[in-house]
Amino acid sequence: MSPQRVALSGWGRWPQVQAELTEARGVDSIRELLREGAISVRGAGRSYGDSSLGQRMLDMTHTRRMRSFDAQTGIAVVDAGVTIEDLLRLFAPRGWLPAVTPGTRFVTVGGALASDVHGKNHHGAGSFSDHVPWFELMLADGEVVRVSREERPELFHATAGGMGLTGVILAVALELMPARSSDILQRSLKLEDIDATVAAIEANASWTYSAAWIDCQARGRRLGRSLLLLGEHASEGSQATAVNARAPVAIPLTPPAGTLAKPVVSAFNAIYHGRQRGPERTSRIPYTSFFHPLDAIANWNVLYGRRGFLQYQFVTPTEAGADPLRRALELISGAPVAAPLAVLKAFGEANVNLLSFPLRGYTLAVDLPASPAAFELCERLDRLVLGCGGRIYLSKDARMKPETFRACYPRWSEFEEIRARHGAAGRLTTLQSRRLGLA
Repeated sequence: MSPQRVALSGWGRWPQVQAELTEARGVDSIRELLREGAISVRGAGRSYGDSSLGQRMLDMTHTRRMRSFDAQTGIAVVDAGVTIEDLLRLFAPRGWLPAVTPGTRFVTVGGALASDVHGKNHHGAGSFSDHVPWFELMLADGEVVRVSREERPELFHATAGGMGLTGVILAVALELMPARSSDILQRSLKLEDIDATVAAIEANASWTYSAAWIDCQARGRRLGRSLLLLGEHASEGSQATAVNARAPVAIPLTPPAGTLAKPVVSAFNAIYHGRQRGPERTSRIPYTSFFHPLDAIANWNVLYGRRGFLQYQFVTPTEAGADPLRRALELISGAPVAAPLAVLKAFGEANVNLLSFPLRGYTLAVDLPASPAAFELCERLDRLVLGCGGRIYLSKDARMKPETFRACYPRWSEFEEIRARHGAAGRLTTLQSRRLGLA
């Protein structure tokens, strides 16, 4: 199929590029595109920055076959363009759910593997790739290979978390988990500062799911006040396990600049934190309300205005304690740019993938409207994160410098060697990879 000239961005809407976009319509069409020169592989476009952007882009969203399912093992084999929502609609009524789901159900399975996404259960379940027995990959020369930890392990550990730079992921085998109900029993704890929040996360580590909404505008004694949301699957469903997600509504217009100014965000956060009057509240809520609350608004990213926004997500190691989080929140709350949304989670052990983001510790993700003040704040946060041995998430990144990337991911040269051996260097490329100094 002939390419279309289109304007594209990641979910953060910054940066934007004019690109040639070609739909994947079978193995032969992908192979032909690779023969013609360097490409960037794109799924649903839900990574925030420039990790799916390039001059010549391959759109994988039309590869959506459900290839097979083994009800004895719970292993589903699906095309890379299948989304988490597709999985939920097909398998939840049968009593099966994804073992790991990110904050939106609209990501593709191929993109989830390339980013090695995590969810609210990383402390117990690990990352997305930890539930992938094998996947099918087209190499830069057009050869299609099966990749697992036993067959071609170096390709497995370079591709999982490798941001689409080793080849084109064609299909993924996923281990789903059995569930009698898709409803979640949620326990919400109201906490007054970052120390109380971290202590509560540790005290409730036995819960399957855990994530805290953080008020990044609060300062002083209220620094890092939060609502910690803990979750467990309900023991049984009222009827079926089906995930009945409502169709998302759309914001009709891009709001004017200043909609998310600091005074507005501060007032909203105070109301949001204060609406839970008691220290604890328990409720039973639908699956998507717990895991994917922002999916209720189809284009919530336009709330940040025409310039778009950055999502800055970092992890600091457990041994550093709460101090780096406290210092980061002091920088964020004191900056002249508003931080409307922030989520804190605990990570379990890191896996052995070369560029996977999680390591044992605490991860904070914060949204910042794109502006000079936001970029300056991110530079200051970079220095803080590197100083305590932390990392910055590639799937959210839009502005990291090469030296920062190399410090965060010290196995980057091994990654590059594997790409070179398999012909991917210079053939699989993105704006992000070039910005970070990768071949």
